[in-house]
Amino acid sequence: MAPKDKRDKVVLAYSGGLDTSIAIHWLKDNYDVDVIAVAINVGQPPSSDDIVARALRNGAIKAEYIDAVDEFVEDYIWPSLKANAMYQGEYPLGTAIARPLIAKKLVDVANREGAKYIAHGCTAKGNDQVRFDVGIVSLNPELGIIAPMREWVMTREEEIDYAKKHGIEILVKKDSPYSIDENLWGRSCECGVLENAWAEPPEDVWGWTVCPCEAPAEAEYVEIGFEKGVPVSLNGKRMKGADLIKKVHEMACRHGIGRIDHVEDRLVGIKSRETYEAPAAIVLTKAHRSMEFVTLPKDVTEFKKILEQRFSQLAYDGLWFGILRESIDAFVDKTQERVTGTVRMKLLRGNAMVVGRKSPHSLYDEGLATYAEGDVFDHKAAEGFIYCWGLPNKTAAKTARKKR
Repeated sequence: MAPKDKRDKVVLAYSGGLDTSIAIHWLKDNYDVDVIAVAINVGQPPSSDDIVARALRNGAIKAEYIDAVDEFVEDYIWPSLKANAMYQGEYPLGTAIARPLIAKKLVDVANREGAKYIAHGCTAKGNDQVRFDVGIVSLNPELGIIAPMREWVMTREEEIDYAKKHGIEILVKKDSPYSIDENLWGRSCECGVLENAWAEPPEDVWGWTVCPCEAPAEAEYVEIGFEKGVPVSLNGKRMKGADLIKKVHEMACRHGIGRIDHVEDRLVGIKSRETYEAPAAIVLTKAHRSMEFVTLPKDVTEFKKILEQRFSQLAYDGLWFGILRESIDAFVDKTQERVTGTVRMKLLRGNAMVVGRKSPHSLYDEGLATYAEGDVFDHKAAEGFIYCWGLPNKTAAKTARKKR
């Protein structure tokens, strides 16, 4: 065996949970490497203990905690919001846009520490393995990747036995049938009864929102201020991005907003039934769309929808760091130059409704729209417009009649 100071290093994406806790020992045992554990905060619930200290006690030669919440908001959430990113038109991307940021932080640490490998806890059936692996090689193709859960074949009970056998300190909570991922932008839940696509999701799959039927009977209103497509204020008060999201999250959860039940197409070819909670994302995306409709011309909003779908697919498929996604970003940013103003939302029993909007760049002209006094529309122009608009169809119809 090589001297300790000559051993290769591996940077482990570390959550402090059972899988990544035993992975420290497993990596040392199976790859003869020194493990650097890195926990990255993207807005998930905090651990009940100091996971950095526990990683060191479990054998990591170094451990660190990186707070990346603000970067997550500015460089991943806001670009996704400006693109109205909704996978398959159903749910805002939460996990998918956090993975490239985590991969970036892992690569940064690996480069700094001179590590040869990066390890993560993704399984062989999920999308996250692709997002991590492709993200890592896109940023540093020289790094090797180790995915312990693609290699070991252990049940949860066997993992606990492994931990006991090797003296690994773990915090084993009540076993849950669900697999859950949470960050600032959303919460996903799968497995258990959800694998039966006919079964209604039981209430215990929802971890954030109240049941809409139990939400307050009185509506709550909130005014969301946008500047160039980015939310910057609530009810006239300017707020930092993460704080604004948290505040909208609290309001939306209270009113049972953001529950989604979807059978999606995974990248690996499997259809998967999952539930999502995206309270803040749903409210802010609806508000953002409304601001776009009042400030952007029709041809821009219609063409942008095409690129929004492509943006969502690229993010979901782990291609965040590709040129195409970056190019779409540039187009989206150009469209957002006049997406500035205020949207008023009504939150009530599972619904987030746009009930008002105003903008210094509004293309809505009440004088053109009204049927009342003050109408400035040139009614005489309509007949000529319709003649020209319908002329191709009229010509085609005449030709068809001649051939009968």
